[in-house]
Amino acid sequence: MNLIDGQWSPSSSGATFTVKNPAEPAQALGDFQLSAREDAKRAVDAALSAFPGWRNTPGPQRGKILYRTAEVIESKLDEFSRALTAEEGKTLADSTGEVRRAIDLFRFYGGQGSRLDGRTYPSGFPRTFLYSVREPVGVVSLMTPWNFPIAIPSWKIAPALVSGNTVVFKPASLTPGIATKLVSALEQAGLPKGVLNLVTGPGGTVGEELTVNPGVDAISFTGSYEVGDGIQKARANSGRMARIQLEMGGKNPTVVMPDAKLEDAVEVVAKSAFGLTGQACTATSRVMVHESIKEKFTKMLVDRARTFRVGNGTEQGVEMGPAVSRSELEKDERYIDTGKEEGAKLIAGGAAPQTPSSGYFIEPTIFDDVSPDMRIAKEEIFGPVLSVFEVRNVDEAVALANRSEFGLTACICTTNLSSALEFADRVQAGIVKINRPTVGLELQVPFGGIKKSSSDSFKEQGEEGIDFYTRMKAVYAGY
Repeated sequence: MNLIDGQWSPSSSGATFTVKNPAEPAQALGDFQLSAREDAKRAVDAALSAFPGWRNTPGPQRGKILYRTAEVIESKLDEFSRALTAEEGKTLADSTGEVRRAIDLFRFYGGQGSRLDGRTYPSGFPRTFLYSVREPVGVVSLMTPWNFPIAIPSWKIAPALVSGNTVVFKPASLTPGIATKLVSALEQAGLPKGVLNLVTGPGGTVGEELTVNPGVDAISFTGSYEVGDGIQKARANSGRMARIQLEMGGKNPTVVMPDAKLEDAVEVVAKSAFGLTGQACTATSRVMVHESIKEKFTKMLVDRARTFRVGNGTEQGVEMGPAVSRSELEKDERYIDTGKEEGAKLIAGGAAPQTPSSGYFIEPTIFDDVSPDMRIAKEEIFGPVLSVFEVRNVDEAVALANRSEFGLTACICTTNLSSALEFADRVQAGIVKINRPTVGLELQVPFGGIKKSSSDSFKEQGEEGIDFYTRMKAVYAGY
């Protein structure tokens, strides 16, 4: 059901869609509302009506509701984690970590309710008190992807609500179940009706309405560059401007230098490339290895890829689950075929693994002899497919890393401080890791990319995550 103005109700279209378990496609997980444009309009109207009351609720009281939300989710940790694994496919350990992250996000932003501060300024005029205050933007539409279906909604919803905005939330159609559980937790925590509205359905109708509706004051989207670019253009042509935040794709490099601890570097690359089935915008898809260690490192990496246990994420010892859907699996397979056709050398994986399940599984895949102009070297695959390059020094590694149109995360594995800091300074990425996987972020730190990875306007997460959902007002008070 959709949640609009505090009421759980079917969509106006009367149609539904079925979500299935990607590890066991014969298992249906539930039917959800195939909403129409009219449902999105009703949700925006509900958010508009609820905005004055929620805006005038003191920030600390809004924060308390987020604290209670964290408690509700924590009390259902196992239920949420298993539901996430069943719907998205990631391992139960990864799902549990993601749900815990959502809990921590609500607690972190709950605390921000007491810190929605402005500033005082010395005035150039006598008997004048000059200060600024932070105010909510208004109605916010949030559109989120399927790969982190509770963490990403949480790091958008929590700062939006604590800042005093009202929200219309459209989750990805592959993962509406965990999104419904999240919204129910907020409702159980005491969120007033209309403050948060949930509408499930396709981006072509629901998403488009939430993009161009004149009642929407801000849009936050995470997903592909193509969709994000379309959102920005559609809103610009709608006749009413809105604040827009876009976090999009990545083609993230990891550089391995000869002074690195190779065993550690292999684990960094393997976790970054094959963990989460490569279905993360921060996943490593290009590894650049110094020529003096390339042969040894590549052999170690291939051996590690072959030991990766692929299977149903609920099984103990599984390190990599399925692709989220048949279409995602087929896309991975097309890129593997393209890599071979372009002349890259397949040195690991590239086929379905031996598993008793009929799910959407693919082996961890590695290509060698990849040139920078190949499609597998340039385009975001969003699967466990890794390209290996040879470099002679840090300068060459930086130049190759920066050839990408994307700029989200980047990593270097080295024990040389000069190499590490030189790379961090010169690589074009919003996040730089040194001897750490490109995947995995801490919530208290601002997150976001550059180039085609982001609209590069406002950061997400951390205290800076509040900035997108608030605007500053200056007040001159003469006395």
